[in-house]
Amino acid sequence: MTTSVTPPSLAGSAASAGLVLADTVARLRRAMRRAARAADPDCRLTVAQLEVLSCLAAASGARPSQLARHLRLSPNSVTTLVNALYARGLVSRSRTADDARAFALSLTADGQSALARWRRTNAILVHTALTGLEEHHQRVLAEAIPALDVLTQAIDTLAEAPPHIEEADDDSTVAAGR
Repeated sequence: MTTSVTPPSLAGSAASAGLVLADTVARLRRAMRRAARAADPDCRLTVAQLEVLSCLAAASGARPSQLARHLRLSPNSVTTLVNALYARGLVSRSRTADDARAFALSLTADGQSALARWRRTNAILVHTALTGLEEHHQRVLAEAIPALDVLTQAIDTLAEAPPHIEEADDDSTVAAGR
């Protein structure tokens, strides 16, 4: 099912552009997940498990509670994810020096390989899709990467200080201050 969305004009409201961009990003993520599953059906990891692996790649030695805060998941959910990854030999646990009850997590060689395979699959999918686009669209997307990176950082910052969200009359959501 292909849905075409007309992008808002630059003169349009930021809220309107935000709705369209959020919808486009959500559809892109779903399309990437579907294509990745089709391209690599042997990958039996869930998106949540892959997110944990990604976090550990960036912050080796993190405790489960730190992962839960970063991912905005309940500690029980992270424990379940970590236990499944540990059982598959993708993460290792080691006791921390400052608290014998706590443990630090890190990727095993198999965990690093699984994460690299997922990233490589996604890179191949994006590359393949891009090469099928018109040159103009390829150029526009390439030029948008720095802005998308800044937007990603800005949205990530909102996880620490989220805005208050209210329902609007037209079923769209708008921020009503911080």
